[in-house]
Amino acid sequence: MTQPNIIVTRNDLERLEELLSSAAAKGLPGVDSLWQELERAEVVSAKDVPPGVVTMNSTVQFVEEGTGKTHEMTLVYPHEIDGTPGKVSILAPVGSALLGLSEGQTIEWSRPGGGTIKLRVVRVLYQPEASASSAQA
Repeated sequence: MTQPNIIVTRNDLERLEELLSSAAAKGLPGVDSLWQELERAEVVSAKDVPPGVVTMNSTVQFVEEGTGKTHEMTLVYPHEIDGTPGKVSILAPVGSALLGLSEGQTIEWSRPGGGTIKLRVVRVLYQPEASASSAQA
C-alpha cells in the first residue's frame, strides 16, 4: 500500500527519536511503525510547517473511512496521557497514523492484532506551530 507524503517538524522529530530510543519504549507495539513513518517524513522547521499538517499536540478531526465515524483527538506524548478524553498517544496506532498528515489526506494503517484501519484527516482544529506564528504576527 502506498502511503501519503507526510511532514514532521524538526523539533517533533528530535523529541520522538529520543522517546523511541528510550528504554521505556523498547518492545512496545507500534514503535517500529512510528520509526518507519519518521524515516519517510519530510522534515521542516516549525516556522515552515503548513497550518493544515498534524504535528505533536495538534487537535485533529478525522474520519474512519470504513465506518464513517468522525473523531476529534489531540496527538500527545505518552507521558501526557492522563485520562482526559480526546487525547491519543503518538505510540497508539491511530496516533502514529495521524502524525504528519495534511487535511484531506488518507492513510491505511495496520491494527494491532491484524487488519487495517483507513483514516482521513478532515481538519486540523489546532496546531501549536500555527498558533505560535499567528501570536508573533
